[in-house]
Amino acid sequence: MSPVFLFFVIFAYFGLLLAVAWWTSRNANNESFFIGNKSSNWGLVAFGMVGTTLSGATFISVPGAVGRDGFAYMQIVLGYVIGYFAVAYILLPLYYRLKLTSIYHYLDVRLGRRSYQSGAAFFIVSRTLGATARLYLVVNILQATILDSLGIPFWATNLVILLMILAYTYEGGVKTIVWTDTLQTTGMLVGLVACVGFLLHEMNLGVFESLAQMQASGLAKVFTTDIDSPSYMWKQILAGVFIVLAMTGMDQEMMQKNISVKTLGDSQKNMIALTFILVIVMSMFLFLGGLLYLYAPQAGVTATGDAIFPAVVMGHLPAVMQLIFFIALVSALFPSADGAITALTSSFCIDLLGIQRRQDLSEKQRTRLRHTVHLSFCALFLVLVMVFKWIDEPSMIGVILKLAGYTYGPLLGLFGFGILTQRVVNDRMVPLIVLAAPVLCAILEWKQHLLLGSYQLGLELLVINGLIVMGGLFLISQPASAKPAAAVVS
Repeated sequence: MSPVFLFFVIFAYFGLLLAVAWWTSRNANNESFFIGNKSSNWGLVAFGMVGTTLSGATFISVPGAVGRDGFAYMQIVLGYVIGYFAVAYILLPLYYRLKLTSIYHYLDVRLGRRSYQSGAAFFIVSRTLGATARLYLVVNILQATILDSLGIPFWATNLVILLMILAYTYEGGVKTIVWTDTLQTTGMLVGLVACVGFLLHEMNLGVFESLAQMQASGLAKVFTTDIDSPSYMWKQILAGVFIVLAMTGMDQEMMQKNISVKTLGDSQKNMIALTFILVIVMSMFLFLGGLLYLYAPQAGVTATGDAIFPAVVMGHLPAVMQLIFFIALVSALFPSADGAITALTSSFCIDLLGIQRRQDLSEKQRTRLRHTVHLSFCALFLVLVMVFKWIDEPSMIGVILKLAGYTYGPLLGLFGFGILTQRVVNDRMVPLIVLAAPVLCAILEWKQHLLLGSYQLGLELLVINGLIVMGGLFLISQPASAKPAAAVVS
């Protein structure tokens, strides 16, 4: 398919997003940007969050990893299910009871101002690194498939895409993203279903026949029973639980959409619906990965990992499938960054700048400050995507989960300590604890062969990080002498 034609498809898609942004951002204000005026439809939020949860990393990396890990990612997905129910029935009631705009305000109420700012700062670091890693993955594939042939440099592609995202998130924020995420999730899932259906037809296989071939080729193995393996099943399931608790339940981007729903009951329905949709979709992505590795030898494709999906589609499938794949890829691109930039802007303005607490600012000044922060995060994304281009890791899903272990661990520890105990911390010492924990985890991972023998650390590093933070907070705390802590969580 002509690169020029695909290039114009990007701009047509962007035009559609701009139209949605114009429609949804009419009469928008700061409350619209931060929490969508608390009027979002729970069904739209649930469906749109599928695209945000999956992103380009899932679209490309999960099928690509099947060649190495089989269906082992399903172990993590089982943990996700438990984690989403915990978010729905433990964290969401807490956030609604406190009527939060930023979920990190809970840490202010429960532990103190330094804890609050520490939690917000770690979210900003976590989401910035994770979102730019996801964005890089998809931008890099767009670059390799069409834009290199047009002579457009990578930095220009990166700049134009971020300017596009800036254009449709600048005013509407969450109010716009709830709708654009729904559009983008639809595009991604249509591409997934179409690719699965076409590959089954092309190989003249039914679903059960293809699964049997995957099983025979070692591609469909789900559970790992070797306790020393990083993919050991109970370790992966437990990691899945805590990944969801930290990266969804304690993440402002994900919770910002949930708390934009009017009632707690609807927000919980959103979370449970998301859980069941996500299990089905993740199963299909793994199945697609198995099909790609069955088809690749027949087509003479030698690519593996993140490269196999685009290599099969763009090199061996007909033009209509290339177009569908390309639209799905672009649909996976924008949720990697639009919601992240919006949530980062919200957290920075509310949690670190105190935009809602400052009585000296007019609504117009608040809006101007929000615009400045939004532009600054777009510039930071531009720089970090270029850094990931320089690093050029073969499988970004592993990089993203590794980063999460270090950066979301302190959030897990702060929220866990606040919810599970009623102790009062020395708030001034909290920043030292949350900074020390990732450093200790890095030392543990570096020296694990001396400390743990043949046991290899994997995704449980997130839990270890959180436990270190909780232990440190226990050491700088004392029993509550009154009832304020119990009042917050009861």
